Amino acid sequence: MSHTFTVRVYYEDTDMAGIVYYANYLRYIERARSDWVRDLGIDQNAMRENDGVVFVVRRVEADYIAPAKFDDQLEVRTVTRSVSGVKLAMGQEVWRDDTLLFRAEVLVVCVNAAGQPARLPANIRQKLH
Repeated sequence: MSHTFTVRVYYEDTDMAGIVYYANYLRYIERARSDWVRDLGIDQNAMRENDGVVFVVRRVEADYIAPAKFDDQLEVRTVTRSVSGVKLAMGQEVWRDDTLLFRAEVLVVCVNAAGQPARLPANIRQKLH
C-alpha cells in the first residue's frame, strides 16, 4: 500500500543557509502519515475516544541525502512495510521531481491511555493491510 502527499517549502522551514532545516523533514513525513491514515478512512480522534488507543512513533531511522530549498514543491511517498497486531512499519521518502532528498524507516505502535502497547482494532488492521 502506498500514498503520496505534496508539501511546499516555506521560508519558515529553512535555516540561515536557505535550506530546509533537518527536523522539518520529520514534520513533513508526519503530515504525510496523518493524511494517509485519513485517506484510509481512519478517524484518529474516534480511535482514541471509542477504542482507547492512539498511534505513537516508536522509532525513526533517517537518511538526509540532498537539500530542499525555499519554494520547492516536494512529494512525500509512504509505503507500508508490515502490519502486526500492535505495530506498523513503513518507509517514507521525500522527493523533489526526480531527486530523492530524504529517506526514513518509521515504526509506529498502538498504545492505550496508560501508554502500554495495545492491539490495533481489527477494522483498522484490515484497512492497513
